Amino acid sequence: MRKIGTFPIVVIVLVAVYSLTKWGIPAFSREVTTLPFPLPVPGTLMLFYMTLTVIALFLMVTFSEEGMQDFLRPIKKLLRGGYGQIARGVVLLAIPLIGAWQMYDLTVPRAQVPASLRIQHPSSNFPVSFEALENPFEHRSDADVDAFIEQAKSGEIVFIEQVQEDIEYWVDEWDPDHVLEFFANDKIDAFLAQLEADEVDHEVARAALHQVDLFEGRALYAMNCRACHGDSVAGDGPMADGFKLRPIDFTDNGTVETIVVGYTFWRVTNGGPGLPTEATPWDSAMPEWKLSLTEEQRWKIILAEYNLAQKTPRIPEGHE
Repeated sequence: MRKIGTFPIVVIVLVAVYSLTKWGIPAFSREVTTLPFPLPVPGTLMLFYMTLTVIALFLMVTFSEEGMQDFLRPIKKLLRGGYGQIARGVVLLAIPLIGAWQMYDLTVPRAQVPASLRIQHPSSNFPVSFEALENPFEHRSDADVDAFIEQAKSGEIVFIEQVQEDIEYWVDEWDPDHVLEFFANDKIDAFLAQLEADEVDHEVARAALHQVDLFEGRALYAMNCRACHGDSVAGDGPMADGFKLRPIDFTDNGTVETIVVGYTFWRVTNGGPGLPTEATPWDSAMPEWKLSLTEEQRWKIILAEYNLAQKTPRIPEGHE
């Protein structure tokens, strides 16, 4: 069998890598994402791959004197007319023409297609059943308040497991009269004063319970959301700069205040993978929180987000 020379191998590898990057990866991405269009490879990535390929081929060719001679042999033969005068003329004419075309293609002005604007709240697959949802921790029921009062009287407040250990540690260290002193909040203090006098007003207890819910929501937010959305929910967390699309600033008047809380819950629940097609090409890096957080935990996080942003969700039409 005739051995393939070094020069043909170099040409084949360059063409294969370019073709795979230019057309293969986008075609494969379409199969993986099931989107109706391929995801193109950025030009900088194309340049990166091709540069690495050229460097690798250069090292292979120059590794030995024999390899270098084998690579140069067909080039020298062409220049000496070994493949015929016509072939030499065609190649020598084609090389500068290709270079000139590439330069022209890079510099010629083009009519740019208008950039598609980001759809801030993509909702084509937003279930109508979520439209009228309300945060169960925004306005606690009388039964919840009664249960909270009974727990407070017995000193056995049930907290979420994520904060329970810290609160118990604080109680062991400081030995307070009541576990709710941990919160050091005016509304909690007012409730404890009424509790001690055995004259608890339901609205005071409701306000105190709301403070506990906010604390737990902020704790869950810090554990799961702060890295991207930031301490102030302004989209400036320590990981925010690592995304092509930065997390949205919830303190902006045009974000969470313009949507119903049911939509917020749906977005948190389904994350980036739950977005409709019109959210592409930006999409979202947010995980599907329904896989790792309970419904109660997601609602408490949303409660904390609106509170930290000092915003209120839009009231659904017909609910005013």
